[in-house]
Amino acid sequence: MIENAGIDYKELYLQMQSAVVALSKTLEEIQKENKNLKEENEYLKRKLFGTKSETSKSLGFEQLSLFDEAEAEANPDEEQFILEEVKFNKKKKYKGQLDDKLSKLPHIEVIMTLPESELVCPVCNSKLVPVGKKFVRHEIEFVPAKLKVRDVYTTTYECRKCRANGKSVMKSPGIPEPVIPHSYASAESVAFVMKQKFVNGVPLYRQESEWKQMGLDLSRTTMANWIIYSSEHWLKPLTDRMHEILLESKHAHADETPVQVLNEPGKKATTKSYMWVYSSIKESAYPIRLFVYAPNRCGYNPQIFFNGFHGTVISDAYSGYNNIEGCVNAYCWAHARRKFRDSLPNDLENAENTLPIIAMNKIKKLFAIEKEIEALSPDKKVKIRQLKSKPLIDDFFSWCKSNQNAAASAKLSKAFKYVMNHEEGLRQYLYDGYIPMTNSLDERVIRPFTTGRKNWLFSTSVSGAESSANAYSIIETAKANGLDPYKYLTTIFTYLPSQDLIKNPEIIDEFLPWSEFVQKNCK
Repeated sequence: MIENAGIDYKELYLQMQSAVVALSKTLEEIQKENKNLKEENEYLKRKLFGTKSETSKSLGFEQLSLFDEAEAEANPDEEQFILEEVKFNKKKKYKGQLDDKLSKLPHIEVIMTLPESELVCPVCNSKLVPVGKKFVRHEIEFVPAKLKVRDVYTTTYECRKCRANGKSVMKSPGIPEPVIPHSYASAESVAFVMKQKFVNGVPLYRQESEWKQMGLDLSRTTMANWIIYSSEHWLKPLTDRMHEILLESKHAHADETPVQVLNEPGKKATTKSYMWVYSSIKESAYPIRLFVYAPNRCGYNPQIFFNGFHGTVISDAYSGYNNIEGCVNAYCWAHARRKFRDSLPNDLENAENTLPIIAMNKIKKLFAIEKEIEALSPDKKVKIRQLKSKPLIDDFFSWCKSNQNAAASAKLSKAFKYVMNHEEGLRQYLYDGYIPMTNSLDERVIRPFTTGRKNWLFSTSVSGAESSANAYSIIETAKANGLDPYKYLTTIFTYLPSQDLIKNPEIIDEFLPWSEFVQKNCK
């Protein structure tokens, strides 16, 4: 007979019960984590392999890929999202459309004539004379780029009369300063290298090959040095002045995107650095787009940039913008909408009555109002927003509060949490007609950088990243002011090196994109 040996079965039972509860809790957490991982996996597969043209007609939401959230509202009057096949809206052609395009290009006439031997009448053998010409067709002629060397000389003048009297009087014209001292670079060549890299996204190693095909063995190292020197000496004074002007305004957009810098002191090559982008609002008299490089994403970066600024910062609600002294934060509704879009179920055909679709339908009504009042003055916008948008926003946040605990997925929970935590900033546009509903302007500005980044992948050095920031600032600001970036860069590199900016700092204003001189010469 086996004795109990003093075993306390009650205590053992309680321990086993406690272990079962702990194991059940662990299992529940593992199942929850597994569900979240499956959800994240499906979301990533949808982003990677799904349709790239995600309109409200196709998925119940607009395409809002990172830094690409332009508000292209399809059928804003629709009350509900329709899940159907994507239809592409092509611009209708009109008669004379091609002629309008070709009219902007220089034309040369090519006149077909008969040879002298055939200028004979087949009836009477008399000489044929021209009586008119008939248009046949247009042809586009491609003129390949070619290089030439400008050999610069200066003429020396002498007064012969003074010379006869034993005096030597000579005079020479002033010589324009080169864009880079002791270099064969011209304003045009440096501007072309920058245009290729920062406008067309052509990396320097490919440009090296193109220059060689044109007859000059120009190394990528030389081109990089051209960019860095010209940016530091001639573009930075302009971007610094633009920064001052932006700080004097009352509204500014802000955004940021990662960039990799290989040779950065104290950091591994694989760590992320950031390019911060700050822009004036659409209504600004001085359209400004500024790129600023920073080694990290810390909040002190925008704090330093906005030092002295007293106004509204429009952003995606990144916490780094929250502690800017003297600033009001307005947040982007496109980002709020994207949070719900990302929480859509995999079965889109049966998603019509799900919480994400309901949320996006509510937000879409707000966008429809903005579409209607787009051309109105800021004062009128505020009145209509208070009359029409505010009740919808009140209803939206009330609905979110009632449904946030019913979220069936982690992503939907995050979407509710995002809008509830940022309600004050999302409401800011109701009270100021100059504040847009989204941060899409800055996201469009940042798009060329993210596109170019795919081609050149990284910056080799900090100076290279800072030079890229200055170049993108000048180029994107030029575009915003209706300028040709290549012409603007060429103008800067032609005239600015000969100016004494230390003695006459006010001269820099003559080279800003909206100045009369620049507007006249750089369109």
